Amino acid sequence: MSNPTSRPPDWPVLRSYDADHLQRISLPIGGIGTGTIGLGGRGDFRDFEIGNRPGKGFRPDTGCVVVRTRAHDGPARALLAEGPLPIESYQGAFGSAAAHHGLPRFTDCRFDAAYPLGQVRLADDSFPLEVTVQGFNPFVIGDVQTSGLPVAVLRYRMTNTSDVAQHLTLAAAMSNFVGANGSADAAGGNRNTFRQQEQLAGFTMTAPELDADAEAAGEVSVALISPSGAEISHRTGWADLTWGSSLLDFWDDLLDDGNLEERESAAARPIGTIAAQCELAAGASTDITLLITWNFPNRRAWRSDGHAVGTYTDDVIGNAYSVLYPDSWQTAVDIAGRLDDLETATVDCVSTVLAADAPAEITEAALFNLSTLRSSTVFQSAAGDYYGWEGTADRSGSCHGTCSHVWGYEFASSLLFAPIAQSYRETQYQRATDGQGLMSFRAGLPIEQSQAWGRAAADGQMACLVHLYLDWQLSGDHDQLTRHWPAAKRTLEFCWIPGGWDADQDGVMEGVQHNTMDVEYYGPNPQMGSWYLAALRACEEMATAMADPEFAATCRRLFDNGSRWLDDNLFNGSYYVHQVRPVDDPSAIADGLRLPGMGSAGTRNPELQLGDGCLVDQLVGQYASTLVGLGDLLDPDHVRSAWRAVHDRNFQHGFVHHFNPMRSFVLGDESAVLMCTYDEGKRPERPFPYYNEVMTGFEHTAATGLLQVGAADEAREIIGAIRARYDGARRNPFDEAECGHHYARAMASWSAYATWNRTSYSGLDRTLTVGRPDQRSFWSTGTAFGDWDPETGTVRVVGGELPIRRLLLGDREHQAPQAVLKAGEQWTVDGPSPR
Repeated sequence: MSNPTSRPPDWPVLRSYDADHLQRISLPIGGIGTGTIGLGGRGDFRDFEIGNRPGKGFRPDTGCVVVRTRAHDGPARALLAEGPLPIESYQGAFGSAAAHHGLPRFTDCRFDAAYPLGQVRLADDSFPLEVTVQGFNPFVIGDVQTSGLPVAVLRYRMTNTSDVAQHLTLAAAMSNFVGANGSADAAGGNRNTFRQQEQLAGFTMTAPELDADAEAAGEVSVALISPSGAEISHRTGWADLTWGSSLLDFWDDLLDDGNLEERESAAARPIGTIAAQCELAAGASTDITLLITWNFPNRRAWRSDGHAVGTYTDDVIGNAYSVLYPDSWQTAVDIAGRLDDLETATVDCVSTVLAADAPAEITEAALFNLSTLRSSTVFQSAAGDYYGWEGTADRSGSCHGTCSHVWGYEFASSLLFAPIAQSYRETQYQRATDGQGLMSFRAGLPIEQSQAWGRAAADGQMACLVHLYLDWQLSGDHDQLTRHWPAAKRTLEFCWIPGGWDADQDGVMEGVQHNTMDVEYYGPNPQMGSWYLAALRACEEMATAMADPEFAATCRRLFDNGSRWLDDNLFNGSYYVHQVRPVDDPSAIADGLRLPGMGSAGTRNPELQLGDGCLVDQLVGQYASTLVGLGDLLDPDHVRSAWRAVHDRNFQHGFVHHFNPMRSFVLGDESAVLMCTYDEGKRPERPFPYYNEVMTGFEHTAATGLLQVGAADEAREIIGAIRARYDGARRNPFDEAECGHHYARAMASWSAYATWNRTSYSGLDRTLTVGRPDQRSFWSTGTAFGDWDPETGTVRVVGGELPIRRLLLGDREHQAPQAVLKAGEQWTVDGPSPR
């Protein structure tokens, strides 16, 4: 059992939010693939998304923590462990509709964060205790098991600010919401069962009469880890009284002596409560930790055909965490026993990320967007396969299929959690790719439906090849590449089929190209063209490794020709543009390249095109190529000019007078990068649909591109503007949205952080490269992570194992003293070795 009297490690803080910037904060706490519970900026519980569905705004009717205190000879007082309600919550048809609106609460509140660590600091001049609520879920880069625990940890650190001892009680209460997930709302003999084991005490919520296959069927345990000697009391239900008297009875019972007395309840959703009472000396502090653990095993498959991109079927694919942790109480017991180690590992992980010499806004964007991996966007089936929506709506996934053209922008999965990335490659190449090489850009479920979508996206199909290359480089796993290479090779050859993207095999995509703008581009354009060039380079390298020199030579020939052609024909002197090429005979377009109802209605005069615009991600392929180490795709001077044009033309201060016919992710006095700008008279009558929008994933891509060409000030300005929009008052700092909450493309923010660090690793020759030897830098391999400290000349492994033969520090090479560096080990470099 974790020792509740020991002092946990101090938590780092990257960003603090004052009382005016709390309302939108919801820090998702939960494991990868398990769902999450939101810790609100005021200390409230919100957004319960653990019942196999997104659930924005869903919460149990009762779900709160109350702190009661009394000096020896004074009256008892109690406060809800939350900050003040915002004024927009004051008015409703029957008064305030806010949860627990009638309970007294702390007057002062702020929120400190360094994801996944969130701290709510509560104080009140009239109350003798200060309370800090520390919420987190274990999170260790490279370790999906530790990072995938179905638990929300909430520590309540209470400090006696008075000059006399206080008798304090902390009580946690929650309605039994099993059977409800924000979409479903069915009860089934819901009951709460008191449990106690050593210093862990709580209750398990079940619904034994609920249909066992119901999506929201499962169980939740709520438990306290209390100081030694604490007095435990509980209720498995509140009194069934009318006119608010159930709450009154609880409040009076708590205030009376700090111990709860059991009540009988026939309520459909009885309220369980667990309380711990102890004495706290003047000036002293104590911790009481709340664990919420769960198991909801009946995850449904997404519907995989047609245009139903956010609906579900009756097929149950389950959850991997449910297989590993079927008993929520036992999960709480197990986690409590090793909580100290889990917390220390998490703090070490976050601290290592923060210690790098990267600007705060770049680190914040990178770290906070990793919450998407923990959100309901990502899940792991009972069979062990990872999948991702693009994002999520409030009550459903938003666009299914681990969409290749959206997930193609983010490289955080590969760099930080190799099993997730490798699972994506398994689905893409072993399941979603047909015999001709068409990869369904939305993978179906169950797995026998993987190819049900039957449509190919030019950008997504090329992006997957770049990701496969990176995964191979990081792992050094030749067997893995051998397994995927036949299908991967087919996906490139698919470009060359009659009526395809590059039917004449000249290295230029002239064909009809469905892409992430949800339309088809007709004719050569820089967005698809640069992805194609990156894929050709990746395939050249992989073909060489696979002893296929003829195919490697073909890739090189097409690359050289395509690169010259794009520079000669699409670069307008400032940036790259799109040559629209109509298709007279639509039957000449290969099957699977057009998505009915989304692109141009006709092919002879196609609408919804990019045309002569300056596109935010026009060089996304170059962004990816540089990031994974494939080098220049186009003239470096042209590339530098194009990225600067994106900033100079598309970055806009103030949107009060901005017209946007679609979705608004920027408003008022905010600053952002527009998707596309046109010179006067150059805009198509009907351009691609998102041209006048703003989306953070594309902004992070552009910012990374700017960093890659040395335009650091411009990159920081863009990322700073994004984080200013997600400031806790306007938007949730842990939820950069696009087509849904927690949007996958926003994890491109990690690319900017990785670019700033300028570290890379090759598992093929076991080489760690530090591009800025004079800078403290973070490195990761997908299975391990650590840092380089220039002051001590030390490579440190914080988590995982690093197979290493040599270290490259700028132009110096050092041979490793041992074959593998394990977690906790470090290597101090004595001096340069000759190359």
